[in-house]
Amino acid sequence: MSNKSLFALIGGVLLAIVAWNSIYIVYQTEKAVLLQFGKIQNPDVKPGLHFKVPLMNQVRKFDGRLLTLESPIQRILTKEKKAVMVDAYAKWRVADAEHFYTATSGIRQIADDRLSQRLITALANQFGTRTLHEVVSGERDLLMADITKSLNGMAQKELGIEVVDVRVKAIDLPKEVYRSVFDRMSSEREREAREHRAKGRELAEGIRADADRQKRVILADAYREAEEVRGDGDAKAAAIYAAAYNQDAEFYAFYRSLGAYRESFSSKSDVLVLDPSSDFFRYLQQPKP
Repeated sequence: MSNKSLFALIGGVLLAIVAWNSIYIVYQTEKAVLLQFGKIQNPDVKPGLHFKVPLMNQVRKFDGRLLTLESPIQRILTKEKKAVMVDAYAKWRVADAEHFYTATSGIRQIADDRLSQRLITALANQFGTRTLHEVVSGERDLLMADITKSLNGMAQKELGIEVVDVRVKAIDLPKEVYRSVFDRMSSEREREAREHRAKGRELAEGIRADADRQKRVILADAYREAEEVRGDGDAKAAAIYAAAYNQDAEFYAFYRSLGAYRESFSSKSDVLVLDPSSDFFRYLQQPKP
Protein backbone atom coordinates (compact mmCIF):
# COMPACT_ATOMS: atom_id res chain seq x y z
CA MET A 1 0.00 0.00 0.00
CA SER A 2 1.36 3.39 -0.94
CA ASN A 3 1.80 6.25 1.47
CA LYS A 4 -0.94 8.15 -0.29
CA SER A 5 -3.43 5.36 0.23
CA LEU A 6 -2.36 4.96 3.85
CA PHE A 7 -2.84 8.65 4.55
CA ALA A 8 -6.21 8.52 2.83
CA LEU A 9 -7.30 5.55 5.01
CA ILE A 10 -6.11 7.25 8.19
CA GLY A 11 -7.88 10.45 7.15
CA GLY A 12 -11.07 8.56 6.46
CA VAL A 13 -10.96 6.86 9.90
CA LEU A 14 -10.32 10.17 11.63
CA LEU A 15 -13.14 11.78 9.67
CA ALA A 16 -15.49 8.96 10.67
CA ILE A 17 -14.51 9.34 14.33
CA VAL A 18 -15.05 13.08 14.20
CA ALA A 19 -18.40 12.60 12.46
CA TRP A 20 -19.45 9.96 15.01
CA ASN A 21 -18.53 12.24 17.90
CA SER A 22 -20.34 15.15 16.26
CA ILE A 23 -23.72 13.44 16.19
CA TYR A 24 -25.93 12.65 19.21
CA ILE A 25 -29.53 11.64 19.72
CA VAL A 26 -31.90 12.77 22.47
CA TYR A 27 -34.84 10.38 22.94
CA GLN A 28 -38.38 11.28 23.93
CA THR A 29 -37.79 9.84 27.41
CA GLU A 30 -34.73 12.03 28.04
CA LYS A 31 -33.84 15.56 29.04
CA ALA A 32 -30.50 17.00 27.90
CA VAL A 33 -28.27 20.08 28.13
CA LEU A 34 -25.45 21.03 25.75
CA LEU A 35 -22.21 22.20 27.36
CA GLN A 36 -19.38 24.21 25.81
CA PHE A 37 -16.16 23.95 27.79
CA GLY A 38 -18.20 23.01 30.87
CA LYS A 39 -20.67 25.90 30.56
CA ILE A 40 -24.28 25.42 29.48
CA GLN A 41 -24.79 26.48 25.90
CA ASN A 42 -28.25 24.97 25.27
CA PRO A 43 -30.27 24.47 28.50
CA ASP A 44 -33.03 22.41 26.87
CA VAL A 45 -32.07 20.17 23.97
CA LYS A 46 -35.19 18.91 22.24
CA PRO A 47 -35.62 15.23 21.33
CA GLY A 48 -34.12 14.26 17.98
CA LEU A 49 -30.84 14.13 16.06
CA HIS A 50 -28.34 16.91 16.85
CA PHE A 51 -24.77 17.94 16.03
CA LYS A 52 -22.00 19.16 18.29
CA VAL A 53 -18.36 20.18 18.02
CA PRO A 54 -16.12 17.41 19.35
CA LEU A 55 -13.92 18.30 22.33
CA MET A 56 -15.65 21.68 22.55
CA ASN A 57 -19.20 20.51 23.28
CA GLN A 58 -20.49 17.89 25.69
CA VAL A 59 -24.02 16.56 26.13
CA ARG A 60 -25.47 15.58 29.52
CA LYS A 61 -28.63 13.48 29.36
CA PHE A 62 -31.08 12.78 32.19
CA ASP A 63 -34.00 10.41 32.50
CA GLY A 64 -37.09 12.48 31.74
CA ARG A 65 -39.60 9.83 32.80
CA LEU A 66 -41.54 9.71 36.06
CA LEU A 67 -39.20 8.47 38.79
CA THR A 68 -39.88 7.07 42.25
CA LEU A 69 -38.18 8.11 45.48
CA GLU A 70 -38.52 5.57 48.30
CA SER A 71 -38.10 7.45 51.55
CA PRO A 72 -36.71 5.57 54.57
CA ILE A 73 -39.15 4.97 57.42
CA GLN A 74 -39.11 8.01 59.71
CA ARG A 75 -40.24 8.60 63.28
CA ILE A 76 -42.49 11.69 63.23
CA LEU A 77 -44.50 13.42 65.96
CA THR A 78 -48.16 14.37 65.52
CA LYS A 79 -49.92 17.42 66.97
CA GLU A 80 -50.47 15.60 70.29
CA LYS A 81 -46.75 14.71 70.40
CA LYS A 82 -47.48 11.08 69.61
CA ALA A 83 -44.74 9.29 67.70
CA VAL A 84 -45.61 7.39 64.52
CA MET A 85 -43.46 5.51 62.03
CA VAL A 86 -44.15 6.83 58.52
CA ASP A 87 -43.26 4.99 55.30
CA ALA A 88 -43.73 7.26 52.26
CA TYR A 89 -42.66 7.65 48.64
CA ALA A 90 -42.66 10.44 46.05
CA LYS A 91 -43.09 10.51 42.28
CA TRP A 92 -40.95 13.12 40.50
CA ARG A 93 -39.44 14.07 37.15
CA VAL A 94 -36.99 16.60 35.78
CA ALA A 95 -38.82 19.85 34.98
CA ASP A 96 -35.91 22.24 34.32
CA ALA A 97 -32.89 20.45 32.85
CA GLU A 98 -30.54 23.44 33.33
CA HIS A 99 -31.52 23.95 36.97
CA PHE A 100 -31.38 20.22 37.63
CA TYR A 101 -27.86 20.01 36.18
CA THR A 102 -26.50 22.99 38.09
CA ALA A 103 -28.07 21.76 41.38
CA THR A 104 -27.14 18.08 41.18
CA SER A 105 -24.55 17.81 38.38
CA GLY A 106 -27.09 15.59 36.69
CA ILE A 107 -26.58 12.78 39.23
CA ARG A 108 -29.82 11.12 40.28
CA GLN A 109 -28.46 9.90 43.62
CA ILE A 110 -27.75 13.48 44.66
CA ALA A 111 -31.27 14.47 43.60
CA ASP A 112 -32.78 11.56 45.55
CA ASP A 113 -30.81 12.39 48.69
CA ARG A 114 -31.77 16.06 48.66
CA LEU A 115 -35.39 15.34 47.76
CA SER A 116 -35.56 12.74 50.54
CA GLN A 117 -34.47 15.34 53.08
CA ARG A 118 -37.09 17.77 51.79
CA LEU A 119 -39.72 15.02 51.91
CA ILE A 120 -38.93 14.23 55.55
CA THR A 121 -39.18 17.91 56.40
CA ALA A 122 -42.53 18.23 54.61
CA LEU A 123 -43.89 15.14 56.39
CA ALA A 124 -42.80 16.46 59.77
CA ASN A 125 -44.38 19.87 59.11
CA GLN A 126 -47.71 18.44 57.97
CA PHE A 127 -47.93 15.72 60.64
CA GLY A 128 -47.09 18.26 63.33
CA THR A 129 -50.27 20.22 62.58
CA ARG A 130 -52.60 17.20 62.67
CA THR A 131 -53.77 14.69 65.25
CA LEU A 132 -53.17 10.97 64.98
CA HIS A 133 -56.77 10.35 63.92
CA GLU A 134 -56.52 12.99 61.18
CA VAL A 135 -53.33 11.60 59.66
CA VAL A 136 -54.58 8.01 59.79
CA SER A 137 -58.10 8.39 58.45
CA GLY A 138 -59.69 11.78 58.94
CA GLU A 139 -57.70 13.96 56.48
CA ARG A 140 -55.56 11.45 54.60
CA ASP A 141 -56.26 12.85 51.11
CA LEU A 142 -55.84 16.45 52.22
CA LEU A 143 -52.60 15.51 53.96
CA MET A 144 -51.17 13.97 50.76
CA ALA A 145 -52.20 17.01 48.71
CA ASP A 146 -50.60 19.45 51.16
CA ILE A 147 -47.35 17.48 51.33
CA THR A 148 -47.19 17.23 47.53
CA LYS A 149 -47.79 20.96 47.12
CA SER A 150 -45.21 21.91 49.77
CA LEU A 151 -42.56 19.50 48.48
CA ASN A 152 -43.12 20.45 44.85
CA GLY A 153 -42.59 24.14 45.61
CA MET A 154 -39.25 23.44 47.36
CA ALA A 155 -38.11 20.92 44.73
CA GLN A 156 -38.74 23.18 41.74
CA LYS A 157 -37.02 26.10 43.44
CA GLU A 158 -33.97 24.21 44.69
CA LEU A 159 -33.55 21.23 42.34
CA GLY A 160 -35.43 22.00 39.15
CA ILE A 161 -37.64 18.94 39.46
CA GLU A 162 -41.41 18.54 39.64
CA VAL A 163 -42.97 16.43 42.41
CA VAL A 164 -46.08 14.88 40.88
CA ASP A 165 -47.38 12.93 43.87
CA VAL A 166 -46.52 11.94 47.43
CA ARG A 167 -48.09 8.90 49.09
CA VAL A 168 -47.84 7.43 52.57
CA LYS A 169 -47.67 3.65 52.32
CA ALA A 170 -47.96 2.91 56.03
CA ILE A 171 -48.35 4.65 59.38
CA ASP A 172 -47.41 2.46 62.33
CA LEU A 173 -46.81 2.98 66.00
CA PRO A 174 -43.28 2.57 67.36
CA LYS A 175 -42.51 -0.90 68.67
CA GLU A 176 -42.05 0.33 72.23
CA VAL A 177 -45.69 1.45 72.43
CA TYR A 178 -47.16 -1.70 70.90
CA ARG A 179 -47.49 -3.35 74.32
CA SER A 180 -49.26 -0.39 75.93
CA VAL A 181 -51.63 -0.07 72.98
CA PHE A 182 -52.31 -3.81 73.04
CA ASP A 183 -52.97 -3.73 76.79
CA ARG A 184 -55.35 -0.80 76.41
CA MET A 185 -57.20 -2.51 73.57
CA SER A 186 -57.34 -5.73 75.58
CA SER A 187 -58.77 -3.94 78.63
CA GLU A 188 -61.38 -2.22 76.46
CA ARG A 189 -62.39 -5.54 74.92
CA GLU A 190 -62.60 -7.12 78.38
CA ARG A 191 -64.84 -4.29 79.55
CA GLU A 192 -67.09 -4.73 76.53
CA ALA A 193 -67.15 -8.49 77.12
CA ARG A 194 -68.19 -7.96 80.75
CA GLU A 195 -70.96 -5.62 79.66
CA HIS A 196 -72.23 -8.15 77.11
CA ARG A 197 -72.10 -10.96 79.69
CA ALA A 198 -74.00 -8.85 82.23
CA LYS A 199 -76.66 -8.03 79.64
CA GLY A 200 -76.83 -11.70 78.69
CA ARG A 201 -77.29 -12.77 82.31
CA GLU A 202 -79.99 -10.14 82.77
CA LEU A 203 -81.84 -11.36 79.67
CA ALA A 204 -81.40 -14.98 80.77
CA GLU A 205 -82.90 -14.24 84.19
CA GLY A 206 -85.85 -12.52 82.55
CA ILE A 207 -86.37 -15.46 80.19
CA ARG A 208 -86.16 -17.98 83.07
CA ALA A 209 -88.59 -15.96 85.20
CA ASP A 210 -91.06 -15.75 82.33
CA ALA A 211 -90.66 -19.48 81.62
CA ASP A 212 -91.27 -20.34 85.31
CA ARG A 213 -94.37 -18.14 85.37
CA GLN A 214 -95.70 -19.79 82.21
CA LYS A 215 -94.91 -23.21 83.72
CA ARG A 216 -96.91 -22.43 86.86
CA VAL A 217 -99.82 -21.10 84.81
CA ILE A 218 -99.80 -24.16 82.53
CA LEU A 219 -99.65 -26.57 85.49
CA ALA A 220 -102.45 -24.72 87.28
CA ASP A 221 -104.63 -24.77 84.17
CA ALA A 222 -103.86 -28.46 83.62
CA TYR A 223 -104.64 -29.31 87.27
CA ARG A 224 -107.92 -27.38 87.06
CA GLU A 225 -108.89 -29.13 83.83
CA ALA A 226 -107.90 -32.53 85.32
CA GLU A 227 -110.01 -31.91 88.42
CA GLU A 228 -112.93 -30.84 86.25
CA VAL A 229 -112.58 -33.99 84.11
CA ARG A 230 -112.15 -36.15 87.22
CA GLY A 231 -115.21 -34.56 88.83
CA ASP A 232 -117.26 -35.11 85.69
CA GLY A 233 -116.09 -38.74 85.57
CA ASP A 234 -116.92 -39.31 89.24
CA ALA A 235 -120.33 -37.79 88.73
CA LYS A 236 -121.00 -39.99 85.70
CA ALA A 237 -119.71 -43.06 87.59
CA ALA A 238 -121.94 -42.27 90.55
CA ALA A 239 -124.90 -41.88 88.20
CA ILE A 240 -124.10 -45.23 86.57
CA TYR A 241 -123.72 -46.90 89.98
CA ALA A 242 -127.01 -45.40 91.14
CA ALA A 243 -128.80 -46.55 88.01
CA ALA A 244 -127.36 -50.04 88.38
CA TYR A 245 -128.31 -50.14 92.08
CA ASN A 246 -131.84 -49.08 91.31
CA GLN A 247 -132.21 -51.85 88.73
CA ASP A 248 -131.43 -54.71 91.25
CA ALA A 249 -130.56 -53.48 94.71
CA GLU A 250 -130.07 -56.97 96.17
CA PHE A 251 -127.65 -58.07 93.44
CA TYR A 252 -125.70 -54.80 93.75
CA ALA A 253 -125.38 -55.33 97.53
CA PHE A 254 -124.22 -58.92 96.93
CA TYR A 255 -121.62 -57.76 94.36
CA ARG A 256 -120.29 -55.09 96.71
CA SER A 257 -120.06 -57.66 99.53
CA LEU A 258 -118.01 -60.03 97.36
CA GLY A 259 -115.60 -57.19 96.61
CA ALA A 260 -115.34 -56.44 100.32
CA TYR A 261 -114.62 -60.13 101.09
CA ARG A 262 -111.94 -60.27 98.42
CA GLU A 263 -110.18 -57.21 99.82
CA SER A 264 -110.51 -58.32 103.43
CA PHE A 265 -109.26 -61.91 102.99
CA SER A 266 -106.61 -61.30 100.31
CA SER A 267 -103.80 -62.31 102.72
CA LYS A 268 -103.62 -65.31 105.06
CA SER A 269 -102.27 -63.10 107.82
CA ASP A 270 -105.33 -60.88 107.81
CA VAL A 271 -107.35 -61.09 111.05
CA LEU A 272 -110.84 -59.71 111.30
CA VAL A 273 -112.67 -59.66 114.63
CA LEU A 274 -116.39 -59.26 114.09
CA ASP A 275 -119.62 -60.61 115.50
CA PRO A 276 -120.63 -63.63 113.39
CA SER A 277 -124.11 -62.30 113.28
CA SER A 278 -122.83 -59.05 111.81
CA ASP A 279 -124.39 -57.85 108.60
CA PHE A 280 -120.89 -58.12 106.99
CA PHE A 281 -121.26 -61.94 106.94
CA ARG A 282 -124.83 -61.84 105.76
CA TYR A 283 -124.07 -63.59 102.43
CA LEU A 284 -121.77 -66.16 104.09
CA GLN A 285 -124.42 -67.50 106.42
CA GLN A 286 -126.88 -70.32 105.69
CA PRO A 287 -129.35 -68.95 103.22
CA LYS A 288 -132.90 -68.90 104.32
CA PRO A 289 -135.27 -71.35 102.56
